[in-house]
Amino acid sequence: MNLYVRYFDHETLATNMDEVVNFLKSISEIKVDDSVVSRIGSFVESDGIYPFRLKVSYSNYVLFLKTEAKNLEEFKYLEKQRKEQRADSRMLMSDRKRTQLEILNEQHIGWYEASLTFKRVVQNPDTGKCKYVDTRFKARLIAGSAMHCYDRIVEHLQNRQDVDPRSQFPSAKSNNFEYIFLDADKEAKNKAENETAQPEPAVAGGISIESQGNINFPDDAAEFAS
Repeated sequence: MNLYVRYFDHETLATNMDEVVNFLKSISEIKVDDSVVSRIGSFVESDGIYPFRLKVSYSNYVLFLKTEAKNLEEFKYLEKQRKEQRADSRMLMSDRKRTQLEILNEQHIGWYEASLTFKRVVQNPDTGKCKYVDTRFKARLIAGSAMHCYDRIVEHLQNRQDVDPRSQFPSAKSNNFEYIFLDADKEAKNKAENETAQPEPAVAGGISIESQGNINFPDDAAEFAS
């Protein structure tokens, strides 16, 4: 394992500690003593792969990077490739996020069955303190898209008297929001149509609610000061 060393415009790729020390001594601003050599040696011998910075003054540092490169030219080539890969990875992640939002916003008007797990604030009657409790709410409703379905459920929960306004709701893109478009297949569509022919379920905030959600809370929720 070799070492890339840089201090402002000064840089080198060293293959041993002697080359590192000679390089540092060639820069007048850097004081090289036994302590400095020991700290660099400890970094070289450690299993750490993250950069090491040696403080020279209040805001100036020498940068050390472990590398498999044999010389400075190869190191710069590998670094250029690594940066391009990171940029491509960020672009792919951005595309995935955009695609997920597009799917959530696709217009599909009809019945949805959805569940939302949120952080509900519940007061402990013994201590008077409150705690966040993971609470799963499930409902069947009519919406124009998955995002519309999510928004209507959150709006309904925020308007419920038994849901503390300090409760926290997850993003529609998270795994805590799940939904099924019931018109996606013939059997589900017939089921939804048959159920709508039955007596009208309770309506809250414009949502036809079949399930009022789980109101049984576990005891292992994280407490916080009220």
